[in-house]
Amino acid sequence: MPITQLREIVPAARLENVRYAIRDLACVADEVARQGHKILPLNIGDPLNFDFHTPAHMIEAVYKAMREGKNGYSSSSGIPQALDAIRGEAERKGITNIQDVFVTSGVSETVDICLTALLNPGDNLLTPCPDYPLYSAILAKIGIGLNPYYLNEEDGWQPDLDDIEKKITPLTRGIVLINPNNPTGSVCTRKMLEQIAELARRHNLIVFADEIYDKLIIDDAPHVAMAAVAPDVPVVTYGGLSKNYLAPGWRIGWGIASGEASVIKPYLEGVNKLLRARLCANHPEQYAIKAALEGPQDHLLEVKRKLRSRRDLTVKWCAETSRVSCVAPRGAFYAYPRIEIPEGDDVFVTELIRQKHVTVVHGSGFGQRAGTKHFRIVFLPDEKTLTAAYSAIGDFMRERYA
Repeated sequence: MPITQLREIVPAARLENVRYAIRDLACVADEVARQGHKILPLNIGDPLNFDFHTPAHMIEAVYKAMREGKNGYSSSSGIPQALDAIRGEAERKGITNIQDVFVTSGVSETVDICLTALLNPGDNLLTPCPDYPLYSAILAKIGIGLNPYYLNEEDGWQPDLDDIEKKITPLTRGIVLINPNNPTGSVCTRKMLEQIAELARRHNLIVFADEIYDKLIIDDAPHVAMAAVAPDVPVVTYGGLSKNYLAPGWRIGWGIASGEASVIKPYLEGVNKLLRARLCANHPEQYAIKAALEGPQDHLLEVKRKLRSRRDLTVKWCAETSRVSCVAPRGAFYAYPRIEIPEGDDVFVTELIRQKHVTVVHGSGFGQRAGTKHFRIVFLPDEKTLTAAYSAIGDFMRERYA
């Protein structure tokens, strides 16, 4: 028998650019936890890790579907009841000219399918800076370089229109808008959305409107959907059950495609090819979509009450703490304080875990303007936990940067 020398199997070179700082930091936290320390987690945006609960009527809808045998494959786009409910929700948000609706395995899959269906080698996509790292990870996976545009910290983290216009090239195919934003908690004004829509018209861009937190506007101001202010512009609006409806582990998201049919239909043929190729989203969990969107919304009052109190505590701590400043978040459950320190924010968060056992995420993990340093706080924990965590962070900064 011939002897064969086995060689190391190496991953694709493009994966060198795949980063996911939120989960990567969990490895350091796990190491500290194994040493017997209790970790104060302000790093992962999962409400069910804290004092939030999936609404009972949604659980019952899924349980009923399972009992009735809805455990096989569904159609690729989703079950009719769910698609009708999503269309109804879109219309309540003022979205018209709807060309397609589809259900996915979380918004993560919506993003993956939509970007993969659009981009060819050499193309680029405008993504916010800072951004949610899923976007850069997917772009790296499909071999597309980053083309980030700045959010303006001096303007409440609104998109920097001048920077967007400078970054548009003949190979730019679209723009990502995360609204409410992760990691900053900012919410776009109607005027800003109208100006972005005008840029999209002028440069023939599709807009990917990530609105997964649209019901979590902390101060009860109405959320304005991107597609509602620009019915003619090709827009794919992302939504799902994870955040608004407190069911992240069910992995149920969706896309709502709107705009002029003649413009967006060819692209949607590509999206649907990919939807068919991956079979379907989780089937029984799709029965929660109608229950969520058309059923009681009472849980949102309590969720927003808690978030308002915890946001205010967070902003107060930032204002009172040396070397820290923060634009008050208006939506979602994230704050993105700026820190003035003599070392990298990646070092800051790693040493904070090791010395004070508090987990936050470094701003460079989301991208940030050169010369600035930030960290992201998830302010989902109760006030007692947040107070303890902020006290520990304050002690750490005094001890390390005095």
